[in-house]
Amino acid sequence: MASSIQLFGITIHAVDMTTAVQTVAEWCAKPNGSGCQYVVTPNVDHAVMFQSNAELRQAYCGAGLVLADGFPVVVASRLLHKALPERVAGSDLVPALFDWAAKRSETASADAKPLRVFLLGAAPGVADRAAQAIHQRWAGVQVVGTLAPPLGFEKDETQNEQILQAIAHAKPDVVLVGLGAPKQELWVHRHAPRLSAKAALCVGATIDFLAGEKKRSPRWMQRLGLEWFHRLTTDPSRLAKRYLRDAWIFPQLVWREWRGC
Repeated sequence: MASSIQLFGITIHAVDMTTAVQTVAEWCAKPNGSGCQYVVTPNVDHAVMFQSNAELRQAYCGAGLVLADGFPVVVASRLLHKALPERVAGSDLVPALFDWAAKRSETASADAKPLRVFLLGAAPGVADRAAQAIHQRWAGVQVVGTLAPPLGFEKDETQNEQILQAIAHAKPDVVLVGLGAPKQELWVHRHAPRLSAKAALCVGATIDFLAGEKKRSPRWMQRLGLEWFHRLTTDPSRLAKRYLRDAWIFPQLVWREWRGC
């Protein structure tokens, strides 16, 4: 098991991107019926919600990998002498996993099976466009199903059953879950025992990025930890209130953690 640190009450695995990909790949190599492990990727907003959301804390406890997505979380870990090796964002983990699958398809025997992927989330039609983009870019990755659940589906047992049946019929290795936080984490935790996949990755807007529906910030902004600013300027009506709240609470969490050191 990967080493971990405790930060803001969250157990975060201290791994780099290479180790994260290897771990998910190992899950995917297990035989069918061996259970579904899932990945969560805490950022500043997750850390803030974690303090008051008991269901989210339970979801985190059940995760097989907890990867630091937010650059401020990584910086805080270093200030608090609990240094994480690097940021491992869900939107980077997915392409890295697909790169691994493509490389495997090039070097393995001709009968090597592709990585089977199911896309759950995003607006209607977006996952289908993401599937097309994935097939064009990555040999060795096969999208075996897409589904855009309607608003409020998580409260409808009939809808949930239909989603589980669709995934079971597709028999994916990996389910990419892009429902937004904390809905995606709560849904995966609740349904993991019946989820017919070897791995589920809670990866937010990654399906939108793959489809070209949304654009990530330039690499230089990502390296400087300014991806949040790019997202704020492109979607201020949705994110401004959240970012203001997080900007007020997160420094308090860091200070509290510092005082507890």
